[in-house]
Amino acid sequence: MIEAPPSAQLVEAFANTVDVELGTDDLDAPGRLAAWLADRGLLETGSTVSAADHDLCLRLRAGIREELGVHVGDTPDPDLSLAADEALRELPLLSTVRRGPSAALLPAPELPPARRALALIAVAWTELVVTGDADRLKRCAEHACAWVFWDVSRNRSRRWCSMRVCGNRTKARRYAARHAATAG
Repeated sequence: MIEAPPSAQLVEAFANTVDVELGTDDLDAPGRLAAWLADRGLLETGSTVSAADHDLCLRLRAGIREELGVHVGDTPDPDLSLAADEALRELPLLSTVRRGPSAALLPAPELPPARRALALIAVAWTELVVTGDADRLKRCAEHACAWVFWDVSRNRSRRWCSMRVCGNRTKARRYAARHAATAG
């Protein structure tokens, strides 16, 4: 089994802060975003997040989720991708020549703490895209689910977060539709 790298684990957790099936959002307020970032060591506990930073976060998350859906055959919403790209322009990153545990791509030092934390998510996303690992991070093809998961299949062909639940739902609907068409 291919374990997800830390950058993929962070992006997956970030993307899954919205649960389409349950209609919940773990980042629905600036205070909840601050707590989520602090829980992951990206922001000092007790720090605050402004409404503008919260909005930037939501635009970034929507764009990442949209890009992850491209792997399941959806046509990405260009407005969501554009809004995420605009959010990324507000999170400048610096390249360094260092190797090893101190990354070669870092948030700009002048960024305030909340934006620095969001820039670390941008760094993680960039690492996935550059290494090609973004192809293993996918959004479930079951639109009622849309959960983000790490594809452990050898040929990167997995479509559902769970074959037993989401895959089965999709296949059962297709089967019923085919039989309804032939019966009619």
